[in-house]
Amino acid sequence: MRSHKFKAIAPQHSGGFTLVEVLVAISVMALMALMAWRGLDGMLRTQSSLQSRSDEVRTLQAGLAQWQTDLDQLAELPGTPSWDWDGQVLRLTRRSAQAPQTSADAQASVRVVAWTWRRDPGRPGGGDWQRWQSPLLTQRLDWQNAWRLAQQWGQTPSEASRAGQVQIHPLAGWQLFVHRGGSWTNPLSSDAVTQGNNPAANASGNSPDGVRLVLSLPPGPSGAGDVTLDWVRPTLSGAPS
Repeated sequence: MRSHKFKAIAPQHSGGFTLVEVLVAISVMALMALMAWRGLDGMLRTQSSLQSRSDEVRTLQAGLAQWQTDLDQLAELPGTPSWDWDGQVLRLTRRSAQAPQTSADAQASVRVVAWTWRRDPGRPGGGDWQRWQSPLLTQRLDWQNAWRLAQQWGQTPSEASRAGQVQIHPLAGWQLFVHRGGSWTNPLSSDAVTQGNNPAANASGNSPDGVRLVLSLPPGPSGAGDVTLDWVRPTLSGAPS
């Protein structure tokens, strides 16, 4: 009787993954994708915040530079006030860069500009810092009309007066101080328009020796708190302190 021997055959393993391994791999990939998305989202948010802050800072810097330029270009003309502050709007008569700045051509080169803080509950801080300017003025009658229009714009703006308006920056408020007679004072006080025994020397229509601007910034990309900028009349021999 013959005996038969059977040879054991070793099990063969395939080169694929099991279902458990596939599920683990998918879970790891999903977790990595989620982490990558959160990182990318955070980077985009940071970039957007930095861009917004940069835009706000540039806008504020441009407004402050325009403020200084307007004061630097004040036009001191006979019988024409270069400065007027009524507690709400500051009106200035300034030379224009498009025309020569000689005394003979001064009348033809002026503009009327105005600055104000306008209340607006819908804006950060409750208001906006705004600037207005007239077209180039060549006749005294045109200047008188623009001077009145600037005051109207600062108090009760109309559609016509808003044509020259530019919105500068949101503000919670602003303050002005002038330097006359050797000290800083409120521009509406009597000390701001008289000096010693010569009241006419510093009449309200003449530019002061210096102007201190204080802007109250609301919380925002450009920061919060007070920003102070001092301007000194370029022809002043000694800087105010």
